[in-house]
Amino acid sequence: MNRLPPSASVAHATEGAKLHAPAAARNAAALTDLLRKHAPHSGTALEIASGTGQHLAAFAAALPGLTWYPTEIDAARRASIDAHVAEAGLTNAAPAAPLDATAPGWGAIQHPKDLIVLINLLHLIAQPQVDTLITETAEALAPGGLLVLYGPFRRAGKLTSAGDAQFDAQLRAADPAIGYKDDLDIARGLSDAGLSPIDSLQMPANNLAFLAGKPLL
Repeated sequence: MNRLPPSASVAHATEGAKLHAPAAARNAAALTDLLRKHAPHSGTALEIASGTGQHLAAFAAALPGLTWYPTEIDAARRASIDAHVAEAGLTNAAPAAPLDATAPGWGAIQHPKDLIVLINLLHLIAQPQVDTLITETAEALAPGGLLVLYGPFRRAGKLTSAGDAQFDAQLRAADPAIGYKDDLDIARGLSDAGLSPIDSLQMPANNLAFLAGKPLL
């Protein structure tokens, strides 16, 4: 398990089982708009590391033609996901399931998904875990499916804002194996996993979204 600083993955208890992450509240609208523009509007969608469930509830409401499958390692966060879904009255989201997306082998046993979404995880895990995650995610995508990766990244080896430099330093102080990944390395890893085309979009708060498709057979 990677060690994280207090500034990473912050979530606060609210009513019942629900948790609230300020970062999720800030970026939910921009991410929902991104998916409205680029995601398939029907089929099946897997969210890796769904966290509190705030994103999942927003995505499932905005894209009701998709059946959503949230996943999360932490049991308390799985309960929070289910509570957010229940409060929103959504019928197109399955109960949150446990999944360690950094473990080898899970991609081949997934029913192929038309959309896979991963938000704000890659800077919290080590590079070998990123490599495994990308390989397994590509395996879990259906032909013609789309992978969306979102988060903070280095640009061609450089941190491009003071806030990013500070957060990256905090991450590496807590665990030298983690920290911001480079956008060029991510694009290369996606290509090596057989995904194309690959695009990166500038997002609010100096984040990037990678869009990668799985070619049709």
